[in-house]
Amino acid sequence: MAEGAEPRTQERALDRDCKTLSRHVFEQLQSFSMEAQDLSALMNRIALAAKLIAQRMSRAGLMEGVLGFTGEVNVQGESVKRMDLYANDVFISVFKQSGLVCRLASEEMEKPYYIPENCPIGRYTLLYDPIDGSSNIDTNLNVGSIFSIRKQEGEDLDGEARDLLQNGHKQIAAGYVLYGPSTMLVYSIGTGVHAFTLDPTLGEFILSKENIQVPEHGPVYSTNEGNFWQWEESIRDYVRYVHRHEGYTARYGGALVGDFHRILYQGGVFLYPGTVKKPEGKLRLLYESSPLAFLIEQAGGAASTGTEDILDTVPTTLHARTPLIIGSKEDVALVKSFIEEKARQAQEKLEVAGHLDQGEPVEG
Repeated sequence: MAEGAEPRTQERALDRDCKTLSRHVFEQLQSFSMEAQDLSALMNRIALAAKLIAQRMSRAGLMEGVLGFTGEVNVQGESVKRMDLYANDVFISVFKQSGLVCRLASEEMEKPYYIPENCPIGRYTLLYDPIDGSSNIDTNLNVGSIFSIRKQEGEDLDGEARDLLQNGHKQIAAGYVLYGPSTMLVYSIGTGVHAFTLDPTLGEFILSKENIQVPEHGPVYSTNEGNFWQWEESIRDYVRYVHRHEGYTARYGGALVGDFHRILYQGGVFLYPGTVKKPEGKLRLLYESSPLAFLIEQAGGAASTGTEDILDTVPTTLHARTPLIIGSKEDVALVKSFIEEKARQAQEKLEVAGHLDQGEPVEG
């Protein structure tokens, strides 16, 4: 055998066996039903949006008017970056042509965007964060997009989209795109979590890892410790615990998608808790926390607010925020144990105070 023949054979085998995103959706559903065709078409539209955004980012530093701020403020009260606006417009443009999506809800828009020509037949709603971690863009660090698909319930005649104010179990698909050294799309339609990598020579997302399972425990804890003194004491106690015990390592990149992707592959926990002043936290339930919770549970992990499973949490508004503790089951449970212990201690203090007010003796 000539030198180098075996690697070339392996390369040909990889080329022959490569599996595209649309083919994978059909295989997961084991059907060519109308629903399977819809989901395949929806995922292809998300993939198209991801390709357009990735292409724009790859040239961002060479083009005028791509980086920096627009001077506008979004519904969240945050300064809007030009890439935020561009990515949001890309999703709208791509799904206008889908025929399947009647509404798009984004953290960049105060109200859902309706596509009237799709609404008579469109049965789905896309919820998304067009650019997660946009503060990283100008320094060429990892960012991502997060998405979720829900079926529309009712006719939504008043345009208030109240049917979206339901728990995360109503999602039929969720995922994210990571714009890093390579562009990756990770998704679930309730049949496991699967990762695809964009092959720029083919212009296709190709299956790179199937049925991802997050380890039961991992070494990574990912959180912004700059907020340490703004957190409740229970979260500070957890961080003190990992500081004192071997086997833990801190990793925090400032972009939820990038930090979550590491946890998904290596195990551990990501925390974005609320603060004393803002106990509701920062992350949006519908556009960030709930889609990633859908993924992590499909991968065998857990996601919690600290007191409630994320997928059980019902938003009161489209832009409701929530604390997020997400990752390996054991690590999420450990964080929750500190929260539960503080709650137990607080309850005991209340009971003691109640006995004292009533003049009753306190045991012990």
